[in-house]
Amino acid sequence: MPKLKENLPLASVSRYKIGGPARFFFAPKNEREVLWAVREARARKVPIFILGGGTNLLIHDRGFAGLVIRPDLSLLKSKGETISVGSGVSMDDLMQLSIKKSLSGLEWAGGLPGTVGGAIRGNAGCFGGEMKDVIVSVRSFDLAKMKIVERTARECRFGYRDSIFKKKAAGEIILSATLRMKKGNAKAIKKAIAEKVDHRKKNHPLEYPNIGSIFKNVPLTAIHKEKSPEYKKALRESTIVFRGSSFSVKTDPFPVISTAKLISESGIRGVSSGGAMISTKHPNFIVNVLDARSVDVQNLIILAKAEVKRKFGVTLEEEVQIL
Repeated sequence: MPKLKENLPLASVSRYKIGGPARFFFAPKNEREVLWAVREARARKVPIFILGGGTNLLIHDRGFAGLVIRPDLSLLKSKGETISVGSGVSMDDLMQLSIKKSLSGLEWAGGLPGTVGGAIRGNAGCFGGEMKDVIVSVRSFDLAKMKIVERTARECRFGYRDSIFKKKAAGEIILSATLRMKKGNAKAIKKAIAEKVDHRKKNHPLEYPNIGSIFKNVPLTAIHKEKSPEYKKALRESTIVFRGSSFSVKTDPFPVISTAKLISESGIRGVSSGGAMISTKHPNFIVNVLDARSVDVQNLIILAKAEVKRKFGVTLEEEVQIL
């Protein structure tokens, strides 16, 4: 019979190493255990939070007074150009299978931390690629209807770092997904993934606990109206001069400017609060340099938004979730 853990320090399952205790914690290994855990939460009349790999998530110092469910659904198999994968599988394990089976489509995700479930929920993306590009369908457990739902990629309503799984107030537990890949060359796939891993090592502050980019990049439309002469010029020249600073324009997956550059140009690179610091290496990362608390990180989030708004008139939008 499964058993819930009690008062588990969530810092121990967070990449940030920040977070208070969960009243209850459970890592279901199959769909039957997912249902059991949800029923246990209902019986105990406590809220549910779904945890993936502990990335893109800032957990409060007070913890969570309910049940944290961390799916450990490890399905991972391929047939032809199709991969079936459980939500608890790490992105790295998924990419290793793609190399082994010579399946192309996830090279952009080289070095991406976290689980498949989390990557689907946030429609993770970088280097011009996104999870939605390879998704055929997603199976999830609807907490409100207490039943399993299967959606096509279109029905998942994927957007920029967004999906229906983020929008639903009652919540869903992603169980598994079907991916459609393309046949490729294993050596070329492995090389492309390794290049992305190396890029992250060189440009991201991986030497400190972190949860990735704190904010979404800023759409070019936040600076100039789409189809305006200025907008077209920025696209044509792949650069824009805005309020005295020069920015590159890149596709992610639509024209954006770098939030890291906006923060840096606002003069707060390296600023700290308690044990947290705006990274000097990549200012869109707030790193845990010395036993930071969630309030330290939140102070820097507030500061970054205020300073970018003051200097550039741009409102930053958080990519991370706060529990």
